[in-house]
Amino acid sequence: MNVLFIITDQHRADHMSCAGNSVLKTPNLDRLASEGVRFTSAYVANPICMPNRASIFTGLYPNMHGIRTAGMNLPEDVPTFTETLLNNGYCTAEVGKIHLNWMVRPLDKNASSHERAGDWMRSKRPQLPLPYYGFEEVDLVVGHGMICGGHYMDWLEEKGPQYVDVIKKKAKTFFGKPVFRTEIPEELYPTTYVTERSIAFLERYANGNYGDKPFFLNISYPDPHHPVNPPGKYYDMYNAEDMELPDSYNDIENVKNHKFLKSMLNNPFFRGMLLRISKKKEVKEFIAATYGAVAMIDDGIGQILATLEKLGLADNTIVIYTSDHGDLMGDHGMILKGPCPFNGILNVPFIWKVPGMTKSGVVTNSLASSIDISKTILNLVGIDEKMQPRDMQGVDLTPVLQNPNEIVRDYCLVEHDEDIDMFNVKIRCRHLITKKYKLSVYDDLEGYGDLFDREKDPEELNNLWYSNPDLRHELVEKLLFANLKAQSHYPKREAIS
Repeated sequence: MNVLFIITDQHRADHMSCAGNSVLKTPNLDRLASEGVRFTSAYVANPICMPNRASIFTGLYPNMHGIRTAGMNLPEDVPTFTETLLNNGYCTAEVGKIHLNWMVRPLDKNASSHERAGDWMRSKRPQLPLPYYGFEEVDLVVGHGMICGGHYMDWLEEKGPQYVDVIKKKAKTFFGKPVFRTEIPEELYPTTYVTERSIAFLERYANGNYGDKPFFLNISYPDPHHPVNPPGKYYDMYNAEDMELPDSYNDIENVKNHKFLKSMLNNPFFRGMLLRISKKKEVKEFIAATYGAVAMIDDGIGQILATLEKLGLADNTIVIYTSDHGDLMGDHGMILKGPCPFNGILNVPFIWKVPGMTKSGVVTNSLASSIDISKTILNLVGIDEKMQPRDMQGVDLTPVLQNPNEIVRDYCLVEHDEDIDMFNVKIRCRHLITKKYKLSVYDDLEGYGDLFDREKDPEELNNLWYSNPDLRHELVEKLLFANLKAQSHYPKREAIS
């Protein structure tokens, strides 16, 4: 089996028409879901880009793989499932964002990075060491929206050199307005680059350039992550005035008194990048532009899936779609992401199509986690367990892919640390999601947390922490043991000869 793994950045689970969104149209993701299995309860291992992407590629929780917060590099000695595929005869290629090295600001000021945005914006760009975390080929994109560098910049210099300085100038205001109209035309936008380069790989593969090896192609769109600025028709596709605010939007006054959240809401870093309190007009503009960005990605996915069909590869290619985390999108009066207990950033799209296995149009409510992706892929393509990274903490989702009523995990654990000295941010929280409930606890706040009924209170407006102490005690104990199981066993005890 070939594997086509498509991942976006900051795409909520409910931002697809197949997931019940009545405004946003995603016909190609809908088609993929109609041919495979869509998970409604897929959760991240961490709600920030770098830690969760590292969890996807290693099958480990952040405390195990080492990227516990943004600004850290995935250690080169931590095995990835792509390295396992490469070592077992796969040709491995990546197009788009990787983000396993820091992009803008390191935790350690002396740390270097192969994905530093500033380096990739310059005329003389760095050489990426290959294979890179198991990828033999890389067409790299670093950044978000129109503000992107990487190999994309080489492509832009050839096709639209007049826009290079436009991007460099805009990069200086990266932490500014979360939504705006871009000057970059559709045909030169980073989403188009990712789609074009992905199709080019598939055509090379079909032409026999890789012999008889199966392929693993990672397609990673940097959108719809903020700043949101889809080009051309996609910016105007959805009218901001027509966007509806979520039912929880007016909950912001309660959030301002939240024992954990209130100290962060006025932090300048959070204001620019995380947990942004947002007025109605800005929320509506943000939702409309996000819908446009998702629509453009959906169009690109349609082209890629059509290419698979045209080249005769569809019947032997597993296709997976997910995102690294979601966005608040006006929930509780905020946009963006960050350390908080709300579902919009934790719940992600999760669609699997496995030829010969998955039935058409199946929806499952079984719990799944980002750390399950690596284990499941390796098992689906028949990599012997002895050849797999030995410490992976995810579970194999194959039973659910075969039967949507199967249950392979009874909880999802979400780790979240933030450690940003220059803005005096150093926090830690943990979330436990079960079939019916979601629990959140925070360091330095003994005796306080958030407990929501996922079925009866989807808007998460009624915290049961104090009103249901028996349930709270039960779930806190469950979280304790889940956290114990997830903790690092490094360094390993060396065998004594």
